[in-house]
Amino acid sequence: MTSLVRHVTIDCADAYSLASFWAQVLGSKVSDEDEPGDEEALVESPGASLLFIQVPEPKAAKNRVHLDLQPQDRTRDEEVERLIGLGATLLDDRRNPDGTGWATLADPEGNEFCVERSRAEREATA
Repeated sequence: MTSLVRHVTIDCADAYSLASFWAQVLGSKVSDEDEPGDEEALVESPGASLLFIQVPEPKAAKNRVHLDLQPQDRTRDEEVERLIGLGATLLDDRRNPDGTGWATLADPEGNEFCVERSRAEREATA
């Protein structure tokens, strides 16, 4: 058997706070074993678990790896608005008038991620 990805690990300044943001994004929760002030915090969800590790240095450049989110029960545009309401920032709007495209956002610590169209939106334009 080959290896499996166990976690996607994200360096950050405040592990619990950033994990709390992503738990809301993913409709999950921060592990019961983690508390504010911990140097690491885990968010387990279907598809991928995210592990947040506190590091001393600040984010300095564009992510080399980022997450692409696909809404499951709402449209891409509804999800973008929900995430902005949770504290994300819109960085680059690549949504097109015909409904294609994506939006690039940043989490509260500046880590970039994208929101794509939902499966239903993709099927409607196929």
